Amino acid sequence: MQKVLLFLLLTIITLRLEAQKDTINYIGALPQQDFNRPLTAVNITIYPVPVRENNFTIKTDKDISLVRITNIIGQDIFRVKYNNPEQQVRIMLDNPKRGMYLVTVNFSDGTRVVKKILIEESE
Repeated sequence: MQKVLLFLLLTIITLRLEAQKDTINYIGALPQQDFNRPLTAVNITIYPVPVRENNFTIKTDKDISLVRITNIIGQDIFRVKYNNPEQQVRIMLDNPKRGMYLVTVNFSDGTRVVKKILIEESE
Protein backbone atom coordinates (compact mmCIF):
# COMPACT_ATOMS: atom_id res chain seq x y z
CA MET A 1 0.00 0.00 0.00
CA GLN A 2 2.82 2.38 0.89
CA LYS A 3 4.59 1.61 -2.40
CA VAL A 4 1.44 2.47 -4.36
CA LEU A 5 0.99 5.76 -2.50
CA LEU A 6 4.65 6.61 -2.96
CA PHE A 7 4.41 5.80 -6.67
CA LEU A 8 1.31 8.01 -7.06
CA LEU A 9 2.93 10.86 -5.14
CA LEU A 10 6.09 10.72 -7.26
CA THR A 11 4.01 10.57 -10.46
CA ILE A 12 1.97 13.63 -9.45
CA ILE A 13 5.08 15.61 -8.50
CA THR A 14 6.79 14.65 -11.77
CA LEU A 15 3.76 15.67 -13.83
CA ARG A 16 3.48 19.01 -12.03
CA LEU A 17 7.16 19.73 -12.56
CA GLU A 18 6.89 18.85 -16.24
CA ALA A 19 3.83 21.10 -16.64
CA GLN A 20 5.67 23.99 -15.04
CA LYS A 21 8.73 23.32 -17.15
CA ASP A 22 6.65 23.34 -20.36
CA THR A 23 5.04 26.61 -19.36
CA ILE A 24 8.38 28.22 -18.66
CA ASN A 25 9.80 27.00 -21.97
CA TYR A 26 6.75 28.27 -23.85
CA ILE A 27 6.96 31.73 -22.32
CA GLY A 28 10.69 31.89 -22.87
CA ALA A 29 10.27 30.91 -26.51
CA LEU A 30 8.02 33.85 -27.43
CA PRO A 31 9.75 36.41 -29.62
CA GLN A 32 10.08 39.66 -27.71
CA GLN A 33 10.22 41.86 -30.81
CA ASP A 34 6.55 41.18 -31.62
CA PHE A 35 5.48 42.94 -28.42
CA ASN A 36 7.63 45.99 -28.86
CA ARG A 37 5.93 48.65 -30.93
CA PRO A 38 7.67 51.94 -31.60
CA LEU A 39 6.09 54.67 -29.51
CA THR A 40 5.25 57.91 -31.21
CA ALA A 41 4.37 60.97 -29.21
CA VAL A 42 0.93 62.33 -29.97
CA ASN A 43 -0.11 65.75 -28.78
CA ILE A 44 -3.80 65.46 -27.97
CA THR A 45 -5.97 67.92 -26.09
CA ILE A 46 -9.52 67.31 -24.92
CA TYR A 47 -11.37 70.31 -23.54
CA PRO A 48 -13.28 71.34 -21.53
CA VAL A 49 -12.81 68.71 -18.87
CA PRO A 50 -14.99 68.07 -16.97
CA VAL A 51 -17.56 68.11 -19.75
CA ARG A 52 -20.66 70.07 -18.66
CA GLU A 53 -22.60 71.14 -21.75
CA ASN A 54 -22.81 67.72 -23.49
CA ASN A 55 -20.04 68.64 -25.94
CA PHE A 56 -16.28 68.87 -26.03
CA THR A 57 -13.44 69.32 -28.51
CA ILE A 58 -10.56 67.02 -29.42
CA LYS A 59 -7.52 68.73 -30.91
CA THR A 60 -4.41 66.88 -32.06
CA ASP A 61 -1.43 67.15 -34.40
CA LYS A 62 -2.41 63.98 -36.34
CA ASP A 63 -5.41 63.27 -38.56
CA ILE A 64 -8.30 61.74 -36.60
CA SER A 65 -10.13 58.97 -38.45
CA LEU A 66 -12.39 57.59 -35.69
CA VAL A 67 -13.63 58.67 -32.25
CA ARG A 68 -15.34 56.25 -29.89
CA ILE A 69 -16.63 56.99 -26.40
CA THR A 70 -17.36 54.15 -24.00
CA ASN A 71 -18.51 54.05 -20.43
CA ILE A 72 -16.36 52.33 -17.82
CA ILE A 73 -18.05 48.95 -18.37
CA GLY A 74 -17.27 49.05 -22.10
CA GLN A 75 -20.60 50.07 -23.65
CA ASP A 76 -20.31 52.39 -26.65
CA ILE A 77 -22.24 55.62 -26.16
CA PHE A 78 -20.82 57.45 -29.18
CA ARG A 79 -18.92 56.51 -32.33
CA VAL A 80 -18.09 58.50 -35.45
CA LYS A 81 -15.81 57.68 -38.38
CA TYR A 82 -14.38 60.50 -40.46
CA ASN A 83 -13.98 59.87 -44.20
CA ASN A 84 -11.90 63.04 -44.46
CA PRO A 85 -9.60 62.87 -41.42
CA GLU A 86 -9.43 66.06 -39.35
CA GLN A 87 -7.10 67.39 -36.67
CA GLN A 88 -9.81 69.07 -34.61
CA VAL A 89 -13.28 67.66 -34.01
CA ARG A 90 -16.22 68.75 -31.88
CA ILE A 91 -18.14 65.93 -30.20
CA MET A 92 -21.82 66.47 -29.40
CA LEU A 93 -23.32 63.91 -26.99
CA ASP A 94 -27.01 63.23 -26.60
CA ASN A 95 -27.85 63.52 -22.89
CA PRO A 96 -24.95 61.54 -21.39
CA LYS A 97 -25.14 60.38 -17.78
CA ARG A 98 -22.75 61.78 -15.21
CA GLY A 99 -19.56 59.71 -14.81
CA MET A 100 -16.20 58.64 -16.18
CA TYR A 101 -15.85 57.75 -19.84
CA LEU A 102 -13.05 56.55 -22.12
CA VAL A 103 -12.40 58.43 -25.35
CA THR A 104 -10.62 56.30 -27.95
CA VAL A 105 -9.12 58.26 -30.84
CA ASN A 106 -7.89 56.33 -33.88
CA PHE A 107 -5.59 58.15 -36.26
CA SER A 108 -5.24 57.71 -40.01
CA ASP A 109 -1.76 56.19 -39.58
CA GLY A 110 -3.21 53.32 -37.50
CA THR A 111 -2.18 54.53 -34.05
CA ARG A 112 -4.66 54.88 -31.22
CA VAL A 113 -4.87 56.91 -28.00
CA VAL A 114 -7.27 56.34 -25.11
CA LYS A 115 -8.05 59.19 -22.69
CA LYS A 116 -10.39 59.46 -19.71
CA ILE A 117 -12.95 62.25 -19.37
CA LEU A 118 -15.40 63.18 -16.66
CA ILE A 119 -18.92 64.20 -17.65
CA GLU A 120 -20.93 66.25 -15.15
CA GLU A 121 -24.53 67.38 -15.24
CA SER A 122 -25.26 70.70 -16.95
CA GLU A 123 -25.83 73.60 -14.61
